Amino acid sequence: MYAISLGDDGAELRPLEPWHAEEFLAHLDRGREFIGQYIPFGSAATDVASARELLQRYADNRAADTGSLHGLWLEGRLVGGVLFLNFDAAQGNCEVGCWLEPAGTGRGLVTRAMRLLIDWAVEERGIHRVEWIAASANEPSVNGARRLGMTRDAVLRESFPYRGVRHDMEVWSVLAPDWRATCAGTSD
Repeated sequence: MYAISLGDDGAELRPLEPWHAEEFLAHLDRGREFIGQYIPFGSAATDVASARELLQRYADNRAADTGSLHGLWLEGRLVGGVLFLNFDAAQGNCEVGCWLEPAGTGRGLVTRAMRLLIDWAVEERGIHRVEWIAASANEPSVNGARRLGMTRDAVLRESFPYRGVRHDMEVWSVLAPDWRATCAGTSD
């Protein structure tokens, strides 16, 4: 398959496939509390079989062209990932997301990987609108959307009940013309 270098620090973007289930589970276990602060991603993966099931679901989404999962490896160790939670090429819309264990934070991995995903979605697949949705309290995620040049479209007040708290959710987006302008180093 592919392994795309994300820079000189040994970081790579690779497919995250069902055969990675053991490695994926070990990664989730290392960062479960950190990852789960604001999102339930991976919470149902508690053993190899359930980890494989989650990865298979995303492999099926990739095959159906409705979503995909990509791992972030740092010096050969899985430390997080980026994904298309949903992908609708016919409508020209998609939603991206990310997660990291603590060992992957503060290195710009998500920003570098997400630039590749968004660029591919816009330039190769004709996606017009890319969304990023994050809890307002999840400052690293909100800052990630900002670093990518996204615009905050809305705050959905107390719309996401999670772990006994109703979280405000921020909807961020970038449109294809804005993305191209950002990539070209210009803005309107």
